Amino acid sequence: MGSFNASFGEGFILVGFSDWPQLELILFVFISILYSLTLIGNTTIIALSRLDPRLHTPMYFFLGHLSFLDLCYTTSTVPQLLINLSRLDRTITYGGCVAQLFIVLALGSIESMLLVVMAFDRYAAVCRPLHYTTIMHPLLCLTLAIAAWMGGLMNSLIQTSLMMAMPLCGLHYLNHFFCEMPVFLKLACEDTEGTEAKMFVARAIILVFPAALIVGSYAHIAQAVLRIKSMAGRRKAFGTCGSHLLVVSLFYGSTIYTYLQPTGSYSESEGKFVALFYTIITPMLNPLIYTLRNKDVKGALKKIAGRGRNSG
Repeated sequence: MGSFNASFGEGFILVGFSDWPQLELILFVFISILYSLTLIGNTTIIALSRLDPRLHTPMYFFLGHLSFLDLCYTTSTVPQLLINLSRLDRTITYGGCVAQLFIVLALGSIESMLLVVMAFDRYAAVCRPLHYTTIMHPLLCLTLAIAAWMGGLMNSLIQTSLMMAMPLCGLHYLNHFFCEMPVFLKLACEDTEGTEAKMFVARAIILVFPAALIVGSYAHIAQAVLRIKSMAGRRKAFGTCGSHLLVVSLFYGSTIYTYLQPTGSYSESEGKFVALFYTIITPMLNPLIYTLRNKDVKGALKKIAGRGRNSG
């Protein structure tokens, strides 16, 4: 670690999208708009879940956590990306890079675990409707939320510690717009198969295992929905779960592609565009998905807007 600190003490240069200078202005405008929509949308969801008594339910309690995570996740990468695209500064210190790596891994891991909790909530709502309020009582909801946060932080701490223990060498360039794990691994200057295997297992546990639990819960939900005889009841059940299932597909599809492929086959150019999807587009879409597909949220939004007009 001594030689590493001496070599990389000055930090790194984030290449970002400088390989495509003709795209930088377009991306700057596009990402600025998406980031603004992300801030507005997720802040609105958090505010509505706090202000409207009808949304004081387990589903919206967890949705508030998801929106807060999305706000933190985008803010940990996007402002730096906008500075990078404006060509003002492409550098990041070693300490800043490690901190960003830890934060991004932690928030992503927490979201993965939180989506499992939300799937369990939907399972209880559809498959155990008569016992739903008994099962999803406030203390259990709080415990599940704390477990998701602690589990994600521990996973990030393990992976970041393993990454910092690797000797890195080569140029001070990271071919990405933030300190991303697969790009960091490419700087390893000795055989790190053992460490990479441990990190792969940690990533698989935090992605594959939760995804399998979600698939299992939705298999039970599908069976329960098919037993409902009325079409109105089926539509209500699908509406309850459809938005969550769409969010799950967007999140796991992009993150599994990035984190569960071998380091040798990871394409840095493709990785940057895939990272745009799960760091910017998905957090921006989440509030829209829940708002457009959910009558409760739309009703709360109209109610708050009506209050604003009346007070004005």
